Amino acid sequence: MSSKFRLEPGPNSELPMMARLTRVAIRLLDWLAEKLLAPDSVPVRQRTGRRGEEDAYFHLRKLGYIMVARNFRSPGRRGEIDLIGWEKDVLCFIEVKTRTTRDVKPAETAVDRDKQRELAAMAGIYRRRLHSAPQWRVDVVTVYYEHPSQPQFELFKNACPVS
Repeated sequence: MSSKFRLEPGPNSELPMMARLTRVAIRLLDWLAEKLLAPDSVPVRQRTGRRGEEDAYFHLRKLGYIMVARNFRSPGRRGEIDLIGWEKDVLCFIEVKTRTTRDVKPAETAVDRDKQRELAAMAGIYRRRLHSAPQWRVDVVTVYYEHPSQPQFELFKNACPVS
């Protein structure tokens, strides 16, 4: 692939407007589904987590990540990778942790040793599907909804050992 080829429009294009329109459309569809469909049987905690993943996706795009997958799963393996994206030439496997308060312990501490092993194993499955062997890392993004209309993000790059 030529280095001049871009998967997304450059900074002077309509991408920011398209991103805003996409976000508004998703929020509108979520709102309509909530009003028109039967009550969601998914617990509030899981709905909050989904919203956090969605907001983290758009936040990372603003930071320049090129997102290539969401909720990656593999048959025969437990677990999933929330987001996968490129930051320049590095393939990033991203775990999103969402909380409504900081009163307990920091969200990033939920990525314990077992979760790190699971993420590394899932990243290995994804990487084996590629035709090349790029640099890669595992990032963690925390999303806090202490003020629901203004989520707060924190990005921990290279948050897990990947040996």
